[in-house]
Amino acid sequence: MSIKDNINLFQRELQGFGCQLIAVSKTKPSEMILEAYEAGQRVFGENKAQEMMLKYEQLPKDIEWQMIGHLQTNKVKYIAPFVSLIHAVDSQRLLEEINKQGKKLNRVIPCLLQVHIAQEETKFGFDKTELDQLLTNEVMGGYEFVKIKGLMGMASLTDDHEKIKSEFSGLKALFDNLKKRPLPGNVEMNDLSMGMSSDYKIALAEGSTLVRIGTSIFGERNGMR
Repeated sequence: MSIKDNINLFQRELQGFGCQLIAVSKTKPSEMILEAYEAGQRVFGENKAQEMMLKYEQLPKDIEWQMIGHLQTNKVKYIAPFVSLIHAVDSQRLLEEINKQGKKLNRVIPCLLQVHIAQEETKFGFDKTELDQLLTNEVMGGYEFVKIKGLMGMASLTDDHEKIKSEFSGLKALFDNLKKRPLPGNVEMNDLSMGMSSDYKIALAEGSTLVRIGTSIFGERNGMR
């Protein structure tokens, strides 16, 4: 199947769930991204700031670029002027830098807080205690140039579907719980980013509003999902 066919297939499937497709274009050339763009896809995910910046300069300006990978503080400046959503905010230090760069640009930058749900040390994110401390800290409300839109999580890389389901279910429960709580003015719980090519169907069933699909659209990528 072509990239266009894959995009159309996912768009139809996700429509019934009210879920948005993020086409993960990391490492892929502009020609492939344009093929997805011509199929109607407008939201793309990258995991390296400088690669995203180069693609932003080369490709149509109505593309929404979302940062889905681990973001180092010294790379925020490259994407702050145009990024539409940063998925993987995993530390208060990173939040401070995003706010700093947003202030320089007089631009509020939308973000998701990454929660560590996988039983793998290689995954980043806040644990539940750290997240609670962050959201009850008065400093959080002072980040005028950051808008928290929800949560993001990555499940364990495993074939055990029950394990993945449990991890996504736990994140959805946390998301729903936070929705009921008083939160700082710059925090809302609207979006839940979970699910990739290998586990998006489980994520959809558990209530994901954003899925990050790369391999199933563009093909294999150096053995990475």
